[in-house]
Amino acid sequence: MAKTLSQLLTGRDWAEQSAPSLDDFEIIAAEAFAALPEEFRALTGNVPCMVTDFPDEETMTEMELESEFDILGLFRGVGLPQGAADPMTGQLPNQIWLYRRPILDYWAEHEETLGAIITHVLVHEIGHHFGFSDEDMEAIEASAG
Repeated sequence: MAKTLSQLLTGRDWAEQSAPSLDDFEIIAAEAFAALPEEFRALTGNVPCMVTDFPDEETMTEMELESEFDILGLFRGVGLPQGAADPMTGQLPNQIWLYRRPILDYWAEHEETLGAIITHVLVHEIGHHFGFSDEDMEAIEASAG
């Protein structure tokens, strides 16, 4: 059974702690996803959520990023409103990316919890898959809290 972040951190010697690993992030992202409204989760289908430290060079160039810390997450693919229910030949499947190091950097500079930040990024990127407005994503995020 997967542990929650609080279970992972409870009883640890804080002097010995390091930043959450990629594996920890995958656990937190899975918990954030599980806390989203069931109707929203059901609609995502098989869109995988990938966790990596930073965006790759292709993403950096494509998004015209000045720094690898300029992006917290990314929906890569063609959203459902643009007809992506079934990928065309040669089209990579839709994916959601969470970037661990930029998220940790953002967390260090803000008063939000790490779980709340990951939930926000996850909802935002899933929302792009559906073509949701920012208001729609805010409502979904609020119902997950």
